[in-house]
Amino acid sequence: MGAVKTKRMPRAVREQQMLDAAVRTFGRRGYMAASMDEIAELAGVSKPLVYLYLNSKEDLFTACIRREAAALVAAVRAGVRTELPADRQLWDGLRAFFTHTSHYPDAWSVLHLQARTHGEPFASEVAAMRAEIVEFVTQLILVAAREAHRDPDLPESEVAGVAEALVGAAESLADWANTTPGVTARQAAATLMNFAWAGLANLMDGRPWTPPDAAHETSG
Repeated sequence: MGAVKTKRMPRAVREQQMLDAAVRTFGRRGYMAASMDEIAELAGVSKPLVYLYLNSKEDLFTACIRREAAALVAAVRAGVRTELPADRQLWDGLRAFFTHTSHYPDAWSVLHLQARTHGEPFASEVAAMRAEIVEFVTQLILVAAREAHRDPDLPESEVAGVAEALVGAAESLADWANTTPGVTARQAAATLMNFAWAGLANLMDGRPWTPPDAAHETSG
């Protein structure tokens, strides 16, 4: 195969082309199976240029994780309008999340499947993104509850657990939606909204479900 001919263009533009090619390759082939030769060819550049810009396969993968994590967080934040009622805020946030993950399945594979299964430093990059989303959802629920004067003393630790569970459910549902023909982002968001909202509404109303006393539980 002959050398790849490249046009002159700004470094930032060229780098984004490399990242686009890398996300597609890592997302579809996995980190270990992806080759720098394949990424360079898909990007329309030489392999030495990829190394010049992004140093190594590990650095390239890390750059992909950071870019796609930032894009996902930005999409979720942009989808929520804080002047709307709490249920609408959650609905819009979920719809933004599932819309983004369905539009960019390779990026979601990089974040949710590849980065988590290949150790450090990749797992830490994804954990930071996830923590930011969990914190965003936590504050969304807290602010909605307190502004509605339903439960001004609602403990943040309790809401954080709910937000963690909600984000985990969204991640699993995104995997399912992306591999199940015919499932739209709207349908995935509605599924999770129906699953979660009744419990969240009760929590914000100060009517959380509580487990029975241990003395009244029977083993089985």
